[in-house]
Amino acid sequence: MTGTIQAHTFRPRDLVGGHIVIDLLNTVTARDTEPIDWLDGYPRLLEWATLTGQFDPTALTALRRLAETRPAEAALALDRIRELREALHGLLTALLRRDAPAPAAAVDQLEDHWKCAAARARLTIRGNTPQLQVSVETSGLEYPDHELALQALALLRSLPLERTRVCPGQRCGWVFIDGSRGGRRRWCDMATCGNSAKGRTHYERKRRTESQQGHHQPPSDQ
Repeated sequence: MTGTIQAHTFRPRDLVGGHIVIDLLNTVTARDTEPIDWLDGYPRLLEWATLTGQFDPTALTALRRLAETRPAEAALALDRIRELREALHGLLTALLRRDAPAPAAAVDQLEDHWKCAAARARLTIRGNTPQLQVSVETSGLEYPDHELALQALALLRSLPLERTRVCPGQRCGWVFIDGSRGGRRRWCDMATCGNSAKGRTHYERKRRTESQQGHHQPPSDQ
């Protein structure tokens, strides 16, 4: 990704993707114009991870302490998760277009991240379901990257492409899974991009009406 890095305080309204992996993609905004990366440091990544509610709070506390004592390693771990994010974005958007093969570089990068995660994972059984599980103990500062890489492959296997969309809002480009009953959701969030689009449509309609009225208005007597 080419763009700027900017500090951002994550809020619940930033989690509209319908899956934690897609919410990771959306830590970059304005992908359709001038991308802005909101992950301005490893602590910000942990802030986002906390907000998702998908990570053990004890593990995130351990990561904060580890990052404070190993800042160089934390910076490398952040670079790795950014690489995973961009590979996933390139792969997912290619799948949605359905008009070109998936980028080979993105596939290779996802494979690399998954293999690294699998190498650190332990096989566990939850209920009757075997699964690979990583932890801070096995992955260190790359725990978020490894966890998301494992989840990404599982998501891509079952992704409902007909329900997965890219928001057309200005300065957006977020990805989301439409979980609505009718399957007609267009915007990442009606309260933001949806209302902005409605406002622009209303303004353009009003401007055209005023222009037409002015054009047909008879000249005044001199």
